[in-house]
Amino acid sequence: MGLLAGIRSPEDVRRLTAAETTALAAEIRRFLVQEVSRTGGHLGPNLGVVELTIALHRVFASPRDAIVFDTGHQSYVHKLLTGRQDFSALRKRGGLSGYPSRAESEHDVVENSHASTALSWADGIAKANRVKGETDRTAVAVIGDGALTGGMAWEALNNIAASDRRLVIVVNDNGRSYSPTIGGLANHLDTLRTTRGYEQFLEWGKRALYRTGAPGRFAYDWLHGLKKGLKDVVAPQGMFEDLGIKYIGPVDGHDVVAMEHALRRAKAYGAPVIVHAITEKGRGYTPAEQDVADRFHAVGQIHPETGLPVAPSRFGWTSVFADEIVAIGRRRPDVVAVTAAMLHPVGLAPFAAEFPERTFDVGIAEQHAATSAAGMAFAGLHPVVAVYATFLNRAFDQVLMDVALHKAGVTFVLDRAGITGDDGASHNGMWDMAMLRIVPGLRLAAPRDEATLRGALRQAVDVDDAPTVVRYPKGALVDPIPAVEELDGVDVVARHAAAGDVAAGAGRRVLVVGVGSLAGTALTTGEALAAHGLEVTVASPTWVLPVPEALVKLAGEHDLVVTLEDGVVDGGVGAMLAQRAGEQGIVTPYVHVGLPVGFLDHASRDQVVAAQRMTAADATRDALTALALL
Repeated sequence: MGLLAGIRSPEDVRRLTAAETTALAAEIRRFLVQEVSRTGGHLGPNLGVVELTIALHRVFASPRDAIVFDTGHQSYVHKLLTGRQDFSALRKRGGLSGYPSRAESEHDVVENSHASTALSWADGIAKANRVKGETDRTAVAVIGDGALTGGMAWEALNNIAASDRRLVIVVNDNGRSYSPTIGGLANHLDTLRTTRGYEQFLEWGKRALYRTGAPGRFAYDWLHGLKKGLKDVVAPQGMFEDLGIKYIGPVDGHDVVAMEHALRRAKAYGAPVIVHAITEKGRGYTPAEQDVADRFHAVGQIHPETGLPVAPSRFGWTSVFADEIVAIGRRRPDVVAVTAAMLHPVGLAPFAAEFPERTFDVGIAEQHAATSAAGMAFAGLHPVVAVYATFLNRAFDQVLMDVALHKAGVTFVLDRAGITGDDGASHNGMWDMAMLRIVPGLRLAAPRDEATLRGALRQAVDVDDAPTVVRYPKGALVDPIPAVEELDGVDVVARHAAAGDVAAGAGRRVLVVGVGSLAGTALTTGEALAAHGLEVTVASPTWVLPVPEALVKLAGEHDLVVTLEDGVVDGGVGAMLAQRAGEQGIVTPYVHVGLPVGFLDHASRDQVVAAQRMTAADATRDALTALALL
């Protein structure tokens, strides 16, 4: 029986000897490789924080000391050390979430997997501790060097620097070029810097020298500069040197003893301290260490011995975008690509390889990406900003006020739109259509297959006086869904004469509108309704915002409209169609199929669709009920 099996809470971790922590770290790595290879998930980030997380739980008393993980995809080790060791259904319905989850444990604080927020969370917790007089509690934020590219993190740092609250910031740095400091002198300097008496002595010296006038000020500034220079020789401060926050490091993040020493000094200081840990993403697993792209950041089911996929991935939506944007780039030298730390996941790597001078990865800074794109559009370029749909939420103000208000020709490409499922509430790209419908002048496309995606991209970059959006789902492509007819820009993908018991339908006509990835569901729904004696038209418009006039006209020619969309149904495309039709005096009744306003638990896409009554059978039943045929 290994050490891990005996860990039920952080108290068990604190009872281990130093040698046992080393053995535990090795055991955890073996566990992660075996378990995550079966389920898929974020493997590389968790392999990189094993010792760091062990040290955190040996120094801080969670949940009394709140530990906030930025983004949260590196929290698997934290789950193991807080008693959650059944990974058999990781990221599956009823199993562990792939991110921290308050429903799972009192040790989890932040469930939102959107990056760069942990410092603000921890600062808020530290403020509350101070107000409530709980001065023996420490708030801890664990943030990666990637998340530090987000502007929100720097807003928080600016506020934290001016405070004396009990707050420890652990920077998990797996992208730095220099090595951790090693040796007694570096440890001595860290101890000295985080000693209150040292700070009081420095302040006394500053006051004494400044009282002597200009010579004293000169002497202080010279000595301070000399101290800073010597400090940087022994322990480089890097990006943190001018923040005004006490700093410890760099520390070897894979040395539990060294990490414990640094964290204990930081905790004892009683005011904000940055602990800078150097780690290796994917550490201890050769396939991850050799993966140049992202060190197995996220994997599907793989063979643990080789790291190879259990089943080859099918050609997906992202691959189509990757191919088409390169083709567009070859024809259009004014087209540039922008992303927010997602170059590979959103499919821009091939464009970057061919047009490196026309590719801009701005880090985790979606707001900056949108406004920078507006600036490039003003200067004569056409930017294509590619992000996950869920992350455009963070840049709504910039889309509205910087892009749309200024009629900037910027194309936003939203990957993973709609239901993503396994990663839970914060990753479902379900908000975009309802959110963007209120942006003046914005045009949004929801292609249903490869051909309509390619066509939508080509049309989008031709718009130079307004923002355009092209959204598509996660995963493999569907079979082509060709149009049988085109009505002023609206594709009709099927027409069904009444079949079955025609008397029951009494010649009534139903319009079924399938938006984007639900076009296939709309086709199946149409066939089922025709079997009940109804005349059915199935439409799948590629451009859905603003609502096409031809679609409004079609609505007026039918006795019932059924809309299906993989976004929020309240305020979505179907609701907008009903509103526009109503404004023209069209009173056709509607059945809207889509997602509720709420946060969805992690589950597979099919499970979410079934749970939210978004299947063709559900849509058919609701339509027949609306027509009083059931």
